[in-house]
Amino acid sequence: MEKIEEQFANLHIVKSSSGTKEPTYLLGIDTSKTVQAGTENVAAVLCSNGSIRIYDKERLNVLREFSGYPGLLNGVRFANSCDSVYSACTDGTVKCWDARVAREKPVQLFKGYPSNIFISFDINCNDHIICAGTEKVDDDALLVFWDARMNSQDLSTTKDPLGAYSETHSDDVTQVRFHPSNPNMVVSGSSDGLVNVFDINVDNEEDALVTTCNSISSVSCIGWSGKGYKQIYCMTHDEGFYWWDLNHLDTDEPVTRLNIQDVREAVNMKEDSLDYLIGGLYHEKTDTLHVIGGTNTGRIHLMNCSTSGLTHVTSLQGGHAATVRSFCWNVQDDSLLTGGEDAQLLLWKPGAIEKTFTKKENMKIASSVHQRVRVHSNDSYKRRKKQ
Repeated sequence: MEKIEEQFANLHIVKSSSGTKEPTYLLGIDTSKTVQAGTENVAAVLCSNGSIRIYDKERLNVLREFSGYPGLLNGVRFANSCDSVYSACTDGTVKCWDARVAREKPVQLFKGYPSNIFISFDINCNDHIICAGTEKVDDDALLVFWDARMNSQDLSTTKDPLGAYSETHSDDVTQVRFHPSNPNMVVSGSSDGLVNVFDINVDNEEDALVTTCNSISSVSCIGWSGKGYKQIYCMTHDEGFYWWDLNHLDTDEPVTRLNIQDVREAVNMKEDSLDYLIGGLYHEKTDTLHVIGGTNTGRIHLMNCSTSGLTHVTSLQGGHAATVRSFCWNVQDDSLLTGGEDAQLLLWKPGAIEKTFTKKENMKIASSVHQRVRVHSNDSYKRRKKQ
């Protein structure tokens, strides 16, 4: 079996998205998980103007666009069993659209409690439960839950919450990720540095909390890895990386597999540089965890992850001209979608004939957008102290 680092090194750009009227940073990418004969294969991209664009995944042309206006959208996720696409909104809702239909109004609206501002969310693997995380308001930072199923008896398009967890985070809930195969397991990350694992099948919040891990810094990314997805990795806004093994919760073995306070200082890049982390990539077939990072000039780095540290393996270049903010790896055909601050969406495929593109210049965006896009810490390596 070809290792992922070999597949990654063999990637070349086959398509670049055409320009749009309003250039934006591309902050998040997800692809449709359903493949049906005669239907287009689509990707959903979260943009810094607060909208979601639906692209044809092969041609990279924009098919339609959804807006959360006057709210801003945070996160983008396809359902697992259909072409519904979801996003959390600062107006206190989670919205669901049919990605195949150019309809402005969401097909479903999941309403939060008064004063909720949602900045993170996920839907579980059987598409039954949605969980969204809020900004801290009046000392409250919540995880809010809904039943996502369509009910033939209840044709209402608006749903109220099932309930919420309110005791386990003390600051903005920046990340929510359900387990890839267990619909009852969810992990949340926060600006308070805590990463909490819950079993939502248990009745109350205190008993549902399986464990708490501490990154000591604001959480920017979390994900599941390992055989049976019993491990959790975490990245922080000041480029820290943490890796925990839940198999060791009831043993004498340490739960922490890896703890790096600043990856930029810890990884040997030889003649190259590493400016930030983008996300993690767990390869189920080879049982390997990889970390994706990059440079401010658009190079993308693949690093192998082991208990001894992160090792730089290979890099992609010649595509982006600015910070890369998002990626989506397709396990079926080993292709890669990447999006950046140069407003480009790029499709990379293995062994393809590389096409040459004129690099787009880095773009300046309005200051209001800076308040909601991830800011990488370039200077201080100071650790955030938990109050």
